Amino acid sequence: MNSSTSSSEARWRGFAATFALAAAGLVLALLALAFLVDPYDTGRSPLSLKTGVSPQGPRTAAASRGRDPQFSGAIFGNSHIQLISPEALKQQTGIRFVSLIAPATGPREALVLLDWFLRQRSEPAQALVIGIDVRWCTRDATLPIEKPFPFWLFEQSPRAYLTGLMRFDVLEELLRRLRYQMAKAPQRARPDGYWNYEEGYEVQGFHSDPARRARLLERIETGGGNATGPFPAAEKLRELLARQAPGVPVVLLRPPNFASALPVPGSADAAADTACRNAFVELAANRPRTALVDWRIDRPENREPDNYFDHSHYRLGIARLVEAEISAALARFR
Repeated sequence: MNSSTSSSEARWRGFAATFALAAAGLVLALLALAFLVDPYDTGRSPLSLKTGVSPQGPRTAAASRGRDPQFSGAIFGNSHIQLISPEALKQQTGIRFVSLIAPATGPREALVLLDWFLRQRSEPAQALVIGIDVRWCTRDATLPIEKPFPFWLFEQSPRAYLTGLMRFDVLEELLRRLRYQMAKAPQRARPDGYWNYEEGYEVQGFHSDPARRARLLERIETGGGNATGPFPAAEKLRELLARQAPGVPVVLLRPPNFASALPVPGSADAAADTACRNAFVELAANRPRTALVDWRIDRPENREPDNYFDHSHYRLGIARLVEAEISAALARFR
């Protein structure tokens, strides 16, 4: 090998090393910036920043909403409890509620958000409302998820949080966060997290779709298939409440379903549904100031097709009735 070749290779090695160091420095600088700017308003930054976040999905906005000190009550679950209005519950109970729902989530995500909300309180929470749908009936102790969820955002471990910041979507949110902080009157995501999906359905003409009623009348099985247990979601919820919310009033809501999605009495589907229900009935019976509000039953409102968009997504009329029952349950704990 001649001297010119050796010299060329040495220059390339030097360039590669310099490039690697520069890239590492850039990554560290962006990570430090993200930590300081706190793109999801987790409260971890030492800087004094504007409250709240710009409009974004509920999965990430929950980090900011869940630590907002103005709220002392919270609603957890997915789209099956989404229409329950924090403002309506506040008017009926005097408790300021925040909705920490996230569509297409199950017990694993709800437990993480519940843990986050409780850890952020300087005073004990005044009430918790938790939607218990069929996803809570799983026998799988891992509590499997269906859609991606930013678990890292709610971690207690600083290392896990910093690792989570190292992703492209955080970089995108970082730019929005900088604009939010610099704007005089930035557009803010709704603080209480309420998201009325009925508006979206109406815009799409979903309710007037002639095929909707036919689909709605088709019978489906929704019991979950777990007639013998165990029910690890119920146990994990019991443990979390005992550890972080002793004495806090809790309402467990079995969300409404249209009549054709209710189990046929005497069927295997009904046996599974009853077994799951009993697990949460037992939780409520053995924990002070805890109630189960069950709307997954045959009642006139659940037989009216105009009250539903599909088998498990109801309209505002039913939501108002459910809110009243939740409020009545909480009133009994006073």
